[in-house]
Amino acid sequence: MAGATTVAQYLKQLPEDRREAVQTVRETILKNLPEGYEEGIQYGMIGYYVPLSVYPPGYHCAKDTPLPFLGLGSQKNHMAFYCMGIYSNPEEEVRFRKEWLDTGKKLDMGKSCVRFKKVEDVALNVLGKTVKRITVRKFIKHYEAAIESTTSKKKKAAKKKAAAKKKAAPAKKKSAPKKKAAARKKTNAKLPEKKIAGKKAAKKKATKTK
Repeated sequence: MAGATTVAQYLKQLPEDRREAVQTVRETILKNLPEGYEEGIQYGMIGYYVPLSVYPPGYHCAKDTPLPFLGLGSQKNHMAFYCMGIYSNPEEEVRFRKEWLDTGKKLDMGKSCVRFKKVEDVALNVLGKTVKRITVRKFIKHYEAAIESTTSKKKKAAKKKAAAKKKAAPAKKKSAPKKKAAARKKTNAKLPEKKIAGKKAAKKKATKTK
């Protein structure tokens, strides 16, 4: 919520029904949260993250920001939790989706966001198990692998684009320098003839004067 700097302030600003739902989900997260993560306000909602004291590089989008792992918040038309641990690990996402759907509950999920309108919509046991098995070490490992993969793809794309641009550029004419060299050679070849002709003319003029 706007202006909230602590979890207590955030919860206090929520309508009663939403406060109870968010608090229930929060309790499930805290009960299963592996050692090393911290809770606080991040990106305007309740956040769970790897502190800079544990992972100094921080979040690649903002180096001075602790690496976000999970977020829990109340939006205009719904509540939601955001799990970066699922987003950075395709295998974990597949497992999460299967376990959730196996409960018979509807899954309203984006890339890393699970939306819900009441706490009964949430498969709390699945959320708890998912949070519990993604340790800090495991999360950082998959996060760094995802970043490295993205960086590698960008470099390959840039290299491919540069190669295509070079191939599409018109070839420079190589005949021009050759023509200039030939013309220069031809000019130089005529210089001795001009000197001889000049000497003959001077000699002829001197003879007439005598």
